Amino acid sequence: MAQIDDFFMYENRVEGITDADYQRAQPYVEAAQAFAQTTYQSIYIIDYYRKNFLYVSDNPLFLCGHTADEVRQMGYGFYLSHVPEDEVPMLTELNRSGFRAFYDEPVENRRQCMMSYDFHITNGNRLLLVNHKITPLAMTTEGHVWLALCTVSLSPHKEAGHIEFFQFHTGEKREYSLESHRWKIRETITLKPEEKQILTLSAQGYTMKEIAEKMLHSFDTVKFYRRQIFEKLDVQNITEALAFATNYGLV
Repeated sequence: MAQIDDFFMYENRVEGITDADYQRAQPYVEAAQAFAQTTYQSIYIIDYYRKNFLYVSDNPLFLCGHTADEVRQMGYGFYLSHVPEDEVPMLTELNRSGFRAFYDEPVENRRQCMMSYDFHITNGNRLLLVNHKITPLAMTTEGHVWLALCTVSLSPHKEAGHIEFFQFHTGEKREYSLESHRWKIRETITLKPEEKQILTLSAQGYTMKEIAEKMLHSFDTVKFYRRQIFEKLDVQNITEALAFATNYGLV
């Protein structure tokens, strides 16, 4: 059975953090609180020095019936209590693999990295698939992650996994295979301006006919573009397409 320490790596050991450091980190918490007020997503901050959560937002998506303060006090114990037992090994593995990818980067580039993955959380008998993103927020002088900012949203996929590592300074995206236990470069998805416009108008509630009128295209042309969107994003309908495009910043 997994233990809390399984989520932490010796390579990312954080030492020497003082009370004064926590005072200086307070603006990070205040910024996260402000951000949480603008979104349905759950926001929280991981503290790798104390091995717990420094902040958890009130947004209910991630709380599984608890209060934010209860989840904050549970820390990593929350995962052991509310992630299906057969998915916990995936979380510990991607933690290790993600940090290795992170440490492959020069110290000056590490703030420009982000990892994204999907897993289920349980609330009683309810099983919910969420997308989890994590990026460095505060680092030690040695380049170790002290604080990390996490966001939790509804997943656009149908199963757990989809582990990806983003390098914003280069635009490179990597995908992790749980079968080969390796990272591989992922082909970048690019949408045409017309495809982006169709997604934007669809999000605003316009029908296919209305979209065709607004874009000054025929109905069949809009239908063709929409089919191209579904193929590129590997989705079945416009709802899934919108969720995917929003989650991956394509629109």
